[in-house]
Amino acid sequence: MLNLHMPVYQLDKKLIFPHPELARTDGLLAIGGDLSPERLLLAYANGIFPWFSHGDPILWWSPDPRTVLFPNEFKASKSLKQSMRKYEYQFMINADFPAVIKACADISRKEQEGTWITDEMMQAYQALNREGYAVSVETFASGKLVGGLYGVQVGGVFSGESMFHTMRDASKAALYFLCRISDEIGIQMIDVQQSTSHLIRLGAKDMVRAEFLSNLATFQ
Repeated sequence: MLNLHMPVYQLDKKLIFPHPELARTDGLLAIGGDLSPERLLLAYANGIFPWFSHGDPILWWSPDPRTVLFPNEFKASKSLKQSMRKYEYQFMINADFPAVIKACADISRKEQEGTWITDEMMQAYQALNREGYAVSVETFASGKLVGGLYGVQVGGVFSGESMFHTMRDASKAALYFLCRISDEIGIQMIDVQQSTSHLIRLGAKDMVRAEFLSNLATFQ
């Protein structure tokens, strides 16, 4: 259980964050504030992201190490390529952002009860999408949305937030597509935030926070 009684920076109405290196050992940096587009963009520009459960205050994180994926290092497995051919997946960008974020919220995940993508979160990221910063990638099969992902792009850094699939490898395929068009849309680094075996197999790697922040500044 998260211990919110340990020292942590309390945000107020001012648009300011403490330096990410001041985060606790568990990655928690600050608490409070709001999910306005201005605050969210400031957070992502500084390597900070919100993550909290329903009923909790807004929590802001900067974990160390940070997990990143460089687009040209994506590892497309033979099975992924087979799935893409078998199901004839097609891809779009921002075809239906609300549907993607809702599917990410609704999909059941192992060892996770409920979702951290609350109604407040959905509204906040949809506002960012309308302003051109939050981006969705959709995977379609026979005209039906079967997978996808969404995140926030600030400069050359895409911060992935969540992904979903209802057909085999449809979310991996969306990430593969994003990597393939990264040069076209100006993405130099994908921040996947925290390590999982699934992401490591796709080519992601852990990076110490200081190096991550240096890359973040370079690519923006």
